[in-house]
Amino acid sequence: MRYYLSDGFVLKWLETPSVYDIKGDELYELDDNAFEFLKKCSTPEGCIDNADAGFIDYCLSEGILTKEAVNTKRPVLAKSPVPSLRYLELQITDKCNLKCGHCYIGKPMNNEISPDKIKIVLDEFEEMQGLRLLITGGEPLMHSHFNEINTLLPEYNFRKILFTNGLLLNEKVLKGLNADEIQFSVDGMERGHEAIRGKGTYKIVMKKIREAIDAGISVSVATMVHGKNLDEFDEMADIFRKIGIKDWTVDVPCVSGNLKENHIFQVPPEIAGKYLNYGFGGGLHGGGEGFACGLHLVSVLANGNICKCAFYSHTPVGNISEGLRKSWERIMPVKLNELECSDMSCRFIDECRGGCRFRAGDNRKKDLYKCYGYDIMKT
Repeated sequence: MRYYLSDGFVLKWLETPSVYDIKGDELYELDDNAFEFLKKCSTPEGCIDNADAGFIDYCLSEGILTKEAVNTKRPVLAKSPVPSLRYLELQITDKCNLKCGHCYIGKPMNNEISPDKIKIVLDEFEEMQGLRLLITGGEPLMHSHFNEINTLLPEYNFRKILFTNGLLLNEKVLKGLNADEIQFSVDGMERGHEAIRGKGTYKIVMKKIREAIDAGISVSVATMVHGKNLDEFDEMADIFRKIGIKDWTVDVPCVSGNLKENHIFQVPPEIAGKYLNYGFGGGLHGGGEGFACGLHLVSVLANGNICKCAFYSHTPVGNISEGLRKSWERIMPVKLNELECSDMSCRFIDECRGGCRFRAGDNRKKDLYKCYGYDIMKT
């Protein structure tokens, strides 16, 4: 019997050899023998059943292997750097059609990255064995050449996720969108959402969410805890589960950009922390054992600068003109045993991973929002 690596599955040579289900957003770690076998299966000629029968049956049941010939262009398989760069936050523009009270960008500078430069970044990200592309802004749909960028996306063997406020997502855009997932920003029910995003925005974004789900696209939601939505989380949780949201990410905005001036939306750790327990799903970027958040993430800003995440825009590690890999190699991972939390032998540290390093203030301090979320701040 001859087998083929299924369309939508791609081998990734990370710290541990793996196969990634792009549509299902599932990463399977492999031993060396399984990896070598699937390498042969990923060729146009396929492979014969000279592997463990139990492994082949498992791959067939998971959809990793198929008995039908697959004519799919496979990316070059090269060992990733260590730590691997798995998640690329690509801020294609800082332009936006809203002026949200908590936006970390503040006043947009009308920057955007050209499609030619984006292609260079994406080529290198794929070569580095990337898993997820997070297409952000501003509002990404305001990029003057968004259609050209969208046309590039099918060339790449990683998951593409569009972040949007939903207002510009019309039927034409949705029908032609080359993304595997859309993450919508929903910052409360109608009252809470519109307090921070503007009148008339809530009904539009909820309508666009339902349209995206009906179109068969995976949908996730991001919600920020702020001073006008604290009594709306139970209702949001009920709605998001009912309509089929894949992931619901709940976070507290860092005091930067517009939030510095909008004190009414700021919520102290002892109140906001507990809301971090809302949300569900796996999230958009994971960590690694023994390390704080951001181990596998980098951000490319709309001005071309590269930083450990978008909150660190004031301290870039490089620019896309140098290449993605060179900048990635300059980022030093933060170890959990370097945090104040480890000095206290916190029993939640492996789960919490120290919270947000930017929100904590420096690379050793505690993220008090996370501490209150885990109910460990008794005094």
